[in-house]
Amino acid sequence: MAEDILSNYQHVIDTFTFIMGGKGAFDFRVNGELLFSKKQLGRHAEPGEVLALFKELIGPDVEPYPQN
Repeated sequence: MAEDILSNYQHVIDTFTFIMGGKGAFDFRVNGELLFSKKQLGRHAEPGEVLALFKELIGPDVEPYPQN
């Protein structure tokens, strides 16, 4: 999840902090806004789910970082 976001949007991220809770629980927040909570949903994120939520938040005008 973190790799997906950083490899695609490193050019728009100033700071990235990943903090795990107990028993693998985690929340994914951007500027204080909760985008995904394993604890609240009771499940892991599906592949690409958190990246899709991030893309939705930043809007369609922000292009992914060019990949070689």
